[in-house]
Parts: sequence; C-alpha cells; structure tokens
Amino acid sequence: MKDHHLDDIALQAHVLEAAGVRFRAIEVLHVNTAYVRGPGEIDWRAFFARVDVSDDLAARVTEVPHHLPAMRDSLGRETLPHAEPGKQCSNPYACQFWDRCTADKPADWVRYMPRLTAAQADRLDALGVTAISDSPSDFPLAGKQAIIRDAIASGQPYVAPDLARLLHRFGPPACYLDFEAMMPPIPLYEGTRPYQTLPFQWSLHVLATDGTLHHEAFLAGTDGDPRRGFAETLIAALDGSDLPIIVYSAYEQTQLKALAAQFPDLAGPIIAIVNRLADLLPVVRGAVYFPDFSFSNSIKAVAPALSPGFGYDDLADIADGVAASAAFAQMASGAIVDPAEVARLRGALLVYCQRDTMAMVEVHRALVQLLQSWPSGSP
Repeated sequence: MKDHHLDDIALQAHVLEAAGVRFRAIEVLHVNTAYVRGPGEIDWRAFFARVDVSDDLAARVTEVPHHLPAMRDSLGRETLPHAEPGKQCSNPYACQFWDRCTADKPADWVRYMPRLTAAQADRLDALGVTAISDSPSDFPLAGKQAIIRDAIASGQPYVAPDLARLLHRFGPPACYLDFEAMMPPIPLYEGTRPYQTLPFQWSLHVLATDGTLHHEAFLAGTDGDPRRGFAETLIAALDGSDLPIIVYSAYEQTQLKALAAQFPDLAGPIIAIVNRLADLLPVVRGAVYFPDFSFSNSIKAVAPALSPGFGYDDLADIADGVAASAAFAQMASGAIVDPAEVARLRGALLVYCQRDTMAMVEVHRALVQLLQSWPSGSP
C-alpha cells in the first residue's frame, strides 16, 4: 500500500459519508505478492491482501472538506493555472499533459539533465537559463553532467581516454544476448507469484572471428511455464563456446541466477553462462556521450546515435519490451487465441528481440571504430 492511496480513499469515504453510507471499517485490498499459486485455480482469498486503514484515514477524511473549495475553484476556471513542469508531474502518477506542457521547451531543456538537483535547477532558473547549452561554463555540474553540457554545447561527442581498456574483454569475436520476459499480475503457472519475472524469449547473435554474423532465437509456446525450455535451449545454443556474451544491463544476469535457483540440475551450465557475461551499458554510461543520445543510455537511443540508419521505427506491432511482455502474456493467459493473430504477434516478437541483439552488435562495432578516431579520448 502506498501513502497516496490513503488520499484517494479519504475522498471516497467523504463522498460515501455525505451520501448517508456508514461503515464499520475501511480497508485497502491489494495484490499479495507473497502468494504462490498452487495446483488448480487461483485462491482469491490468498491472492489478495487486506489492510485496515480506518485509523490512518481519520485525520485525512476530516481534511477533505477544507480542500473542496480550492478543487471547485480549479474546475471552474476558464484558463489553465500556471504550473511549471517538474518532478511533481510524474509523482505519484505520470501526467497525461506532459507533452503539451513541455512543447515550448528547448530540446536541451535544463530539466532533462540527468540527476539535476533542486538546488541546481533553482540556480539555473535564477540565471534565466532554460537550455543546457546556455549554462555557464563555470556553473557547478557533476562529472557526467559537465560532459553532457559540453557535448551539447560543442556538438562534439565525448570519448573517454580509457575506452580501449574498458572494451578489452568484449572481443570481437563475441556473442550478443537479449531476453524478453513477462510479469503477469495473476500467476499463470503453479509455483509462481504475482508479478514474478518469467523469461519466455531470447535472441543470440554470434560474431565470428572472420566477421560473419550468425543468429539464433527461442520463443516459448504458450501452453505452459516457459522457463525450463528457455534455459535448456539457451544452454544448448551457447555450449562449446567460450566467447564473451555481451548484454546491455544486469537484467540477463539476474534472470539467469533466478533460473539456476529454480532448476538446480541446470545450475552448473547456467552459472557458466553468467560468468561469461560482459555488460556493455556501464561502458557506454561512463565512457561515451553523443549529443544524439538525448540524455539517455538506453540501447534504443544509443544504437541509432552511434550507427546512423539503425533504428526501431519500422517495427509497427512490437517495438519495446513492455509491448513484448504484454503480447506474450495475453497469448499465455488465453486472452488472444485467434491463430492468425497469434502467428502475427509471434512473428513480431521474434523480429523485435532480434533487433535488440543487433543493436548491441551495432553499438559494439561503433565503439571499436571510435577507438580508431579517438585513440586517446575526446580531443
């Protein structure tokens, strides 16, 4: 339960009481994430947790009438009240008007600066600075913030002097690995919990010494728990190789360790895969910044910036991990059963996951090429 839930409930309680409804207790009903599905159907009494919040609400309910005049005043206005966009726009929920309220902001608006503190933002506002490129060169910024400011202002990328050292263990030759997983709120399989991460798909590109590129993939069926098939096929695909396995985040490592715990008989080869993982994200985050990264280290921002022409814009059906997870969960839960639709979504899932590993190939290739242009780091 979150604190802002109490504000929502206080308003509901006020309405009910004003309508003449009386109640002995007020409870929040939420998903019990400790629930483990057993054989057969969901035990709904165990699936939900109930929290009595009657005592917590007493003071909040009495405060509601004091807030109503301001609420009515806002609703009665003919024009929008002025509110400068900021962190409040995503807390506790993302505001649907963010794009509208930031439409007149520069592309390098200071609020886009990663880890910008409130004190820094206030100082920049006092200086009348709205664009990162206009911030004074002597304005105090943390290390990465200064790198971003200088790259945007100059239009030149930043390349760290130690990029070669950081890339030493990545090859090529190398493998490039990406997972897709779902987190169904209602557990679909015996022994699983609500929102438990269940990997169902992997994509693997292998770049050989001679430069040839080979691709393999796995996409589970939707008739049962996908995890064992996922693990066994991945082990088989990587068997007999000692090449580094490049990933882009710690996500794959976390999921592999969970699979090793779930299937002790597969733990040995799974941990052997874990020991070969080489995470490219920390290298990008710490050693490279291009203005076209647009303040993000996401593979979907980095790959097109480092490899012009590469992108995801042509993927109409599934173009991100959230859509991939949702599509598979709908098929696995039986919400989508039409054979033509299932075939279309499975094809889109395979294309999307393959694009993610190809993005890593492109990023790694571009970083290696950067070493030839900036062997000693940024000029």
